[in-house]
Amino acid sequence: MLDVLRAGTVIPAHPLALTAERAFDERRQAALTRYYLAAGAGGLAVGVHTTQFEIRQAGLLEPVLRLAADVARETRPTGEARSTEAGREARPAEAGGEGRSAAGPVLIAGACGPVAQAVAEAELAASLGYHAVLLSPVVPGASEADLLARAAAVGEVLPVVGFYLQTAIGGPELSRAFWRDLAAQPSTVAIKVAAFDRYRSLDVAHGVAASDRAGQVALYTGNDDHIIADLLADLPGGLRFAGGLLGQWAVWTKAAVDLVADLERNPALWARRASALTDANSAVFDTAHAFRGCIAGVHEVLRRQGLLAGTWCLDPAEGLSPGQAEELTRVAAAYPWLTDDAFVAEHLDEWLR
Repeated sequence: MLDVLRAGTVIPAHPLALTAERAFDERRQAALTRYYLAAGAGGLAVGVHTTQFEIRQAGLLEPVLRLAADVARETRPTGEARSTEAGREARPAEAGGEGRSAAGPVLIAGACGPVAQAVAEAELAASLGYHAVLLSPVVPGASEADLLARAAAVGEVLPVVGFYLQTAIGGPELSRAFWRDLAAQPSTVAIKVAAFDRYRSLDVAHGVAASDRAGQVALYTGNDDHIIADLLADLPGGLRFAGGLLGQWAVWTKAAVDLVADLERNPALWARRASALTDANSAVFDTAHAFRGCIAGVHEVLRRQGLLAGTWCLDPAEGLSPGQAEELTRVAAAYPWLTDDAFVAEHLDEWLR
């Protein structure tokens, strides 16, 4: 499975389905997982920001991780894996299966907190059949050396996906030397770059290129504001972004898989559409209100498609911001190539079984 991760694929950040009473809606949660896999996603990231970090306090981390793994095992791939020379050369695949590995999806679990908590969450993920851990960099008071030691400890349990989280939502600023040293750890298999900052994103590439494991560490864009440009970019040291691990790809996922498959054939087309995808992400992530409605924005797209029953979050204070619903309507109408409403409508009853 790690070969699929290194080759590059589409990995949505999995949302959390809730009822109006804010209880775990297992039926719709399973439907979401079936949707992503049918759309051709090659992996799933579960227990991450889009899943809501509060699942830990709500006692939902284990049930949420378990359900995604169970559904992934029940769902058979329908197409060939996508292999790449630089992460993005598509092969023909059956409808609904492009990007999938013949062995099934790569399962990545989010892990948070100081060493003991992160290791325990990695052990839980390993017991459920996950293949890697996306390690949150937010540890109050931790130095770069502390974060490297923590990654090494987690790496004794499962392979590690490093994570550069934007400072606007609490991520620390990290040096090129940090990324070099993280890439040098044998357990590091990928890095999600979600700095939302061109300079800091390049710091990751420079650091990985300076390590002696550059060819073994896949770079994944998490820059939801810069997706297409990242996937087309030539990075320092001859590196490329192999794929994306994105909250934006939690919605309109079939269109995202088609986009990635077509990048090599039509780079000029997708370069022209890069700003449109950023515009759409602005509506989904609610940049007009400093990302306050980002999770609810994902939920609203899925609600309109019938996959979710509502936009409820574990925190009752979280919801759509004023004008956000109208912005979602605008971008969906402006960029029909970005949506996959017909695909969802065709299969919704099957996924909700």
